Amino acid sequence: MTRYLIAVVLVLVVGYGLLEAWPLLAGPSLQVDMPQNYASFPDGIVPIEGRVARVSLFSLDGAPLLRNEDGSFSATLTFPHGTSILTFVATDRFGRRITTTRTIFVPD
Repeated sequence: MTRYLIAVVLVLVVGYGLLEAWPLLAGPSLQVDMPQNYASFPDGIVPIEGRVARVSLFSLDGAPLLRNEDGSFSATLTFPHGTSILTFVATDRFGRRITTTRTIFVPD
């Protein structure tokens, strides 16, 4: 009986430890909702929206991008005519990074 009790307690402790350590093990997360890849913006005004998690540094084309406490971000940027490639980079406190790109087009 004592063995079973010790086994159950041990499983609970290990499970709780893994649950608490998950953010450290998972690394950064990045989701870009807008703009969609290969989207066209006739007026050159591009809305940027998405969400990040477990991130210490977040940038768009090398410039820091502000995010809310819940990890959501939004901005509105203006681009010149032609094709532009947007590069989003999220880095966690251990230096692990995730990159997402979006290609947009502003017609003449």
